Amino acid sequence: MIKYIVLFLFIALQIQCTKKIEEKPEKIKTESPFVWEAANLYFLMTDRFNNGNTENDVNFDRTKETGKLRGFEGGDLLGIIQKIEDDYFTDLGINAIWFTPVVEQIHGFVDEGTGVSYGFHGYWTKDWTALDPNFGTKEDLKKLVEAAHKKGIRIVLDGVINHTGPVTEQDPVWPEDWVRTDPTCTYQSFETTTACTLVKNLPDLKTETEKEVDIPAALAEKWKAEGRYEQEMKELDEFFERTGYKRTPTNYIIKWLTDYILEFGIDGYRADTVKHTEPEIWLTFKNECDYAFEFWKQNNPELVLDDNDFYMVGEVYNYAISNGKLFDFGDKKVNYFENGFRSLINFEFKSDANKSYEELFSKYDSLLHHQLAGFGTMNYVSSHDDSGPFDKERKRAIEAGTKLLLCPGTTQVYYGDESARSLVIEGTQGDATLRSFMNWEEISTNPQTKEVLAHWQKLGKFRANHPAIGAGKHELVSEKPYFFKRTYTSGNYVDEVLIGLDLNEGEKEIQVAGIFNEGETLIDAYSNSTAEVKDGKITINSPFGIVLLELK
Repeated sequence: MIKYIVLFLFIALQIQCTKKIEEKPEKIKTESPFVWEAANLYFLMTDRFNNGNTENDVNFDRTKETGKLRGFEGGDLLGIIQKIEDDYFTDLGINAIWFTPVVEQIHGFVDEGTGVSYGFHGYWTKDWTALDPNFGTKEDLKKLVEAAHKKGIRIVLDGVINHTGPVTEQDPVWPEDWVRTDPTCTYQSFETTTACTLVKNLPDLKTETEKEVDIPAALAEKWKAEGRYEQEMKELDEFFERTGYKRTPTNYIIKWLTDYILEFGIDGYRADTVKHTEPEIWLTFKNECDYAFEFWKQNNPELVLDDNDFYMVGEVYNYAISNGKLFDFGDKKVNYFENGFRSLINFEFKSDANKSYEELFSKYDSLLHHQLAGFGTMNYVSSHDDSGPFDKERKRAIEAGTKLLLCPGTTQVYYGDESARSLVIEGTQGDATLRSFMNWEEISTNPQTKEVLAHWQKLGKFRANHPAIGAGKHELVSEKPYFFKRTYTSGNYVDEVLIGLDLNEGEKEIQVAGIFNEGETLIDAYSNSTAEVKDGKITINSPFGIVLLELK
């Protein structure tokens, strides 16, 4: 009798296990939602990417010979539009673009011993309410946002609240109730990081002041000469009446920056030099960004992409994901995620990229789903002002792409990462070596560059199609061969992928039971091969050591 009971229980257990496998819900391919925590964002220097209009290359008599890569090179908004419309970004799987500030820059130059420098990079503001003609016009910006949105690409502008541009013969210092010109920051404490100038001759806005101030006389005269003084003042009056804010330097700039949301429907801001400004300033900025974004959506319902909130990512220089939500000034710890930011740029990734795949991926999965749950980080391998990027010699461009694009978190692809643009330019000083013009000719003619680009394109498009890559849960499937899966769930939407790295070339037998169902057809997005699941496995024959498996 006992043996029959045991046999019955065994058969019942087998039936139950079979039932569980059979009852795994059928996956239905639906359009992937856009998730900021999984975004594949492209960061470019407006002046160094693509020249769409050579007629705007020189303005304000900026003709003095400069140090190497320290003057305007011709890149502009029309150049970005060209690449959007040519599907350069789409082919890379890019679904958000951040470009350096395009507001009007100082007209003069500075010379600090490294040669003459102009404000080609966009961080030396003269007038927040105008675009610099070297970059283009507001009509160009409107066209850019519209072109990007048609391709499902979000636009993130770069916002500077911390400082004006340097003082030159053509660019007088702003009034002393607006800015301080000393002391220079020593970064030993919160105060010596915020109530100071970043570098000599970069006037620091008094973002801490509650004192009401008037528009700088030079700015008022500029607006009058351009025939828009009355309109600008009228808009300011309306802004301060609506908000009830004091007319402080910070609140003027918040008004001017949020105007770009109201007018163009941009999707986010990357905030510059965040730790040098009082944290609560950013919360006020985010609240006004949210108001402007909602106002724009209500007035342009036919142009709204989805129901995502306005995005804000902060540059808190040297913030590391391992520190969770806190940044330590030494005498004070600040949680910027409580002050308006959905994400912070992660300065730790460049060193973490030297870890093994599983060390890297499991670390970021754990941090993002626990200490940083509900928020995110933006990871990068190189950037415009980081002198210690991962793989500065560009000898590991394939590996860099694999680790960046398959890691949990938001990716920041700095222009030329995908084409191994050189970061070592002879004759340059400081950051200039990171800011050469985009290597379009190499992309067109160099077979090795084309191979690198193809790798970034395949991974980028797979990432863009699957929010599970950046925002999903990571799970190790096997160490050798190395396979992992990512799963993302939101409401009724489920996204699940299986990825293999460092595999043998040629025919690969891959176990997929418990991830994909019997009889389903899978595609390897890297080789574009297909296979049907039989007996819980598939066979893929490809010349690559990578497989990116998804439901066909």
